[in-house]
Amino acid sequence: MPSSVMPTSPHGDGHASPAAVSAVGLCKSYGEQTVLDGIDFTIPAGSVFALLGPNGSGKTTVVKILSTLIHADSGQARIASHDLATDPQAVRAAIGVTGQFSAVDNLITGEENMLLMADLHHLSKEEGRRVATELLERFDLTDAAKKAASTYSGGMKRRLDLAMTLVGNPRIIFLDEPTTGLDPRSRHNMWQIIRELVMGGVTVFLTTQYLEEADELADRIAVLHDGKIAAQGTAEELKRMIPGGHVRLRFTDPAAYQSAALALREVTRDDEALTLQIPSDGTQRELRSLLDWLDSAGVEADELTVHTPDLDDVFFALTGGGSRHVPHQPKETDR
Repeated sequence: MPSSVMPTSPHGDGHASPAAVSAVGLCKSYGEQTVLDGIDFTIPAGSVFALLGPNGSGKTTVVKILSTLIHADSGQARIASHDLATDPQAVRAAIGVTGQFSAVDNLITGEENMLLMADLHHLSKEEGRRVATELLERFDLTDAAKKAASTYSGGMKRRLDLAMTLVGNPRIIFLDEPTTGLDPRSRHNMWQIIRELVMGGVTVFLTTQYLEEADELADRIAVLHDGKIAAQGTAEELKRMIPGGHVRLRFTDPAAYQSAALALREVTRDDEALTLQIPSDGTQRELRSLLDWLDSAGVEADELTVHTPDLDDVFFALTGGGSRHVPHQPKETDR
């Protein structure tokens, strides 16, 4: 890979500053199958970047490349100001990775898993025990620390997995579908942990199938489809890309309803419910224009609601999906 990309500051001050992660033109193929076909993105430090995509779209391949587990065929990337191709050891020292499948050893206790990770990071015994104790407490695992990890619930194992990732105090963390299979309570616990990490300045690269998760956590979202980034931006920016947004006006006065229906263009009527649906992107400018028109016409709607496409609509529009579908989440009690 050639050398780096230096993106402009996310704060818009015009000064060049290195991002936590930047990638340009990453490509990866296995035989004749192209998995990544030139993807680009930039992640500011201290933010959450979510990569969405259907199963098999290449999300895990991106994580494996950026975490130095496999090589890209071409393209360039920098992680924590280090070139991925020429200085992979420095990249490894700066990152933590929590994969789809737990790295927890079920045959030993939670505390022993933590101490093993501390040894791998070459911490002294005293320092390793201090870090392990602090992280077990932080992740609410102190009471279970002496128990075999095989007795942990799914939520507890994921918390232990992430705690092990943090032993080396990484400033950039890759979370590859960290809540897959967790019950709603465990997922929300994990979301809170991620928010706290980001508040502490950690950068999080998140892959997920759960659109609500990306909407809740991510500062920026990219949708991966057919090896390319189909779109990226904030959740709100992505939602505005998809048609279907509208303003709905509801009336109780049939005369006011008829007046508005006759005067407004491109309106969908519901004469029984006395509601009008007007195409709109939901921006302040469009809403102000509509309200100004209602005032000038002396028409008073009893209720105005704004409806914008959600992230599910964005996902299915960009990936060519059929019916909207939320991945099944097995129920599992989080202790």
